[in-house]
Amino acid sequence: MASISGQPIPAITEATLDEIADTGLRGPGNTVNQAVVDLGNALVAAAQGDESVQLPPELAELVARVRQISDIDVTRIPVGEGGEEIGLSAFTIRLKGEERRPVVILPAGWNPLGWLPFVYAYFKLALRGYHVLTYTPRGLGYPNWLSTSEGRVDVAGPKDWADGSKVITYAQAHFNPNKVGFLGLSYGSGISQLVAAHDKDKRVDAVVAISTWGNLATSLYSNDTRHLKAVDLLVGFTGGERDDKFDDEALDILDKFADDRDLDDVVAWGTERSPETYLDKTNERGIPTFVSNTWHETLFPVAPVVDLFERLTVPKRLNLWIGDHGAPEGAGLSGLPASLPYPGLGDPVREAYEFLDHHLLGAANDVPNRKPVKNQVMFTYKTKPLVGNLRRITEAARREEYGSWADVTTGREHWYLTGTNGGGDGALADKQNDGWSRSFTAGLETAATAVDDVMDTGQKEWTGNPRKYVLGEFERANLLVWSTDPLTGSAGVARRVRGAADVRLTVRSTEEAATLVAYLFDVDPDGKARIITHEPYTVLGLTPGEDTTVGWKLQPAAYDVAEGHRLALVVNSRDQLYSYAATKGTITIGSPSEDASRLVLPLG
Repeated sequence: MASISGQPIPAITEATLDEIADTGLRGPGNTVNQAVVDLGNALVAAAQGDESVQLPPELAELVARVRQISDIDVTRIPVGEGGEEIGLSAFTIRLKGEERRPVVILPAGWNPLGWLPFVYAYFKLALRGYHVLTYTPRGLGYPNWLSTSEGRVDVAGPKDWADGSKVITYAQAHFNPNKVGFLGLSYGSGISQLVAAHDKDKRVDAVVAISTWGNLATSLYSNDTRHLKAVDLLVGFTGGERDDKFDDEALDILDKFADDRDLDDVVAWGTERSPETYLDKTNERGIPTFVSNTWHETLFPVAPVVDLFERLTVPKRLNLWIGDHGAPEGAGLSGLPASLPYPGLGDPVREAYEFLDHHLLGAANDVPNRKPVKNQVMFTYKTKPLVGNLRRITEAARREEYGSWADVTTGREHWYLTGTNGGGDGALADKQNDGWSRSFTAGLETAATAVDDVMDTGQKEWTGNPRKYVLGEFERANLLVWSTDPLTGSAGVARRVRGAADVRLTVRSTEEAATLVAYLFDVDPDGKARIITHEPYTVLGLTPGEDTTVGWKLQPAAYDVAEGHRLALVVNSRDQLYSYAATKGTITIGSPSEDASRLVLPLG
C-alpha cells in the first residue's frame, strides 16, 4: 500500500525509531525528518488494515491493540462560514463500548505534514482511555496529501479559534465524550490555548501546551529586534508557496515585518494571537493548563512562556528542558524505541499525559502533589563517548522542583565590567570600575552565536552533545569579551545560575542605531565554552558620539558553573537569528561613574 503522499512505505525498524530519538523532528534544510514521515505513513496504513506494512514487534502490537478497541477513520471536518466553507483534514480514533470517555483533540503543529507525524501519540492516548481527534489547521500541508487542510493559514487567529470550536462540536457528535481536552505541540499548542479561552460554550476541560508560546508578538519581535530566522523558517514550512498559503492580512503583516516598517501593526496582530492576551478568560474558566518549553528555544523564547505561566491562576504546571523547539517531546510523540537509547527520553510526554489523566480521566496519580515548576539543569547529564566524536546520555540531567517561578531565583550577584586586562579582554569584577571605554566594529557575524542551526543545535544538546565554543576564537575586532577569574564554590559547583540575568551597558555609536547581542558563556580551564543564555537589544534614536545607557534581561536559564570555570559576557552586533541595525560603524561600550556597566547574575 502507498503512503498518504502516494509513495511506497519502507520497512520500519528499531533503527528508524533510534533515528527519530537522535535527530528529532527536523530533517535537512526546511524539511521533516524522513524517519518521522515514514513512521507516520506506516502507522496510518497499518491502522487501515494494510498487512504488508513492516513494523517492529512493539509497534505492530500497538496497532493491533488499538484496532481491537476502536474504530479508526480519516475524515474531513467542514468549517468556515459566509460561503467560505472549507474542509479540515482529521484523523479520529473512537473507542468502542457504551461507557462515556473523554476526548483529546490535537491541533497539528506548523508543518507541511499536518497531523501525520504523531500517529504514534494518538494510539498511545487511545490505550490510556481517550477518544482521539487530531486535525490539521487551515491552510497547512502539501497539495493533494490526505493530511492537508483547505483554506489559507490564519496564524492562530480568530478563524482558527472558530475552527477549533467547530471541531469540538464535531467531536461531541462523533464521540459523545464526557470531557474535552486539548493537547498541542508548537503551533498546535497556541491554538489549543486560544480555542480553550474563546470557545463560547466553555467546553474545554484541560490544555497541554508543549513547545509553546505565551506572547506571539514578543516571541517574534522584542527589544526592537526582529526574530528574522524564526519567521523565515515558519513561512517556508507550510507546504506551499507563501502567496498561496497566507491570506491578504497575513501577507501584509509578513511584508511589514520583512521591510521593518509599521511594526506597531505587527505587534497588534501578534498580540491578538497570544494566549497571554486572554488569560482573564482562561483563569475565569479555571482551565487546568500544562506548559513546557526549552531553555535555548529559537522559535518561541522561554521568557514570554514564563510570563504566561506566572499569570495563570488555574491548576498549572511548567516544565523547562534542555534543548530547542520540539526536541524534548519529539520522540515521545513520534515513536519511542522499545529499549530507550538514553534515560529521560520519554519523560516530557509521559508527564503531559499524566496531567491529562488526572484532569480528564480522574486518575488518582500524583499530579496534584507535584510542585508547579520543574526545571532541568542544563548539561548535568552524564554521558559516555560514541564513535564520531559524539556522546550518549547514561544518566538524565538533574531536575529541580519549585512552588512557583518566584522561588527559582533566591539572590543576585553584581559583576562590574572593566577596561582591558593583560590579555586584551575586559574583566568581570566585584567592584565598580569607571572611566573606561572599549570599541568594536559593527555589522559582522562572529563565532559567538546562539546556535549553529535552528532546532538542530538544540536537538544535539538534548541528546547529550551541546555545542562547544572556543573563547580564543572569538573575533575581538567585531565583539567584546569580559570574564571573571576562575570561580570557587563548594561540592564542585561555583555558581548556580537560576533565572534571568540582567545586562546594563552604556553605549556610543557612530551610527544612529546599534544592535547589541549579549551572550553569557561558561568557560572551562582550557578555554572551551558552553552557552548559558543570550538576548539581543537594538538601541534606536542614538545621537552619534553621545552616550546612552540601556538595560535588558537575557533569557532565563538553569545552569551550574563548575568550580575552576569562568563566566564570560560577550557582546557583538549581529547574530543570524535576528535583525541588526547597522552594517558598518563603530560601537563603543563604556562605564560612567554614575551608572556602571554591569552583569547582574541570578542565583538559586
